[in-house]
Amino acid sequence: MHMDVLTLFPEMIEGVFNDSILKKAQEKEKFSYNLVNFRDYSTNKHMKVDDYPYGGGAGMVLTPQPVFDAVDAVNNERDTNPRVILMCPQGEPYNQKKAEELAKEDHLVFICGHYEGYDERIREHLVTDEISIGDYVLTGGELGAMVVIDSVVRLLPDVLGNEESAPEDSFSTGLLEHPHYTRPADFRGMKVPDILLSGDHGKIADWRRKEALKRTYERRRELIDENNLSDVDLKVLNEFNQNDC
Repeated sequence: MHMDVLTLFPEMIEGVFNDSILKKAQEKEKFSYNLVNFRDYSTNKHMKVDDYPYGGGAGMVLTPQPVFDAVDAVNNERDTNPRVILMCPQGEPYNQKKAEELAKEDHLVFICGHYEGYDERIREHLVTDEISIGDYVLTGGELGAMVVIDSVVRLLPDVLGNEESAPEDSFSTGLLEHPHYTRPADFRGMKVPDILLSGDHGKIADWRRKEALKRTYERRRELIDENNLSDVDLKVLNEFNQNDC
């Protein structure tokens, strides 16, 4: 996979790409990236990329020319038909399903805005996806793009050290993840559940599934889709419902 990130502040993102899982993924040649300052593509003599909105109003709006030209340049360089992602509070709420979808692509282009917003022609004629990471407004799209990039790269084959890590993450199964414990087995009188020390992998798997259902039921009940649950899962849910009565 290759990623191009169009931003006015590439220094905000550089450190994220060169640390932790993202750095290891590059070393394994699982993905590459390019930070593009779209100000470099401005044809304005002062290198401006924004202007006042037609009709008046507060703030400045990103003009279409630098963004369109920057996207054209990265497309021509790789001769691909990428997903062009606009980070925007008006976009589709981001979730694990979307991350899994994007992880199947070969080329992603992220557009990170600033100021009051984008010229609407960018949204209508250039992008394929609009993504929001939450119902709040940030100064720019860089932080949102970093969130999406991290969640996508960790899903690429062989990026994580343990192949089972990503499939068991919260939301990957449709449920929140089960609790985790490590050594020591007894810490200040707080003990690890006996089942995890039993060595019985079948019973441990059953315990983890039940705990995932319980945690999701207690914290994010709206995530539970009974159509995707087994008869055993439904029986467990029924026990939770009866205990609430």
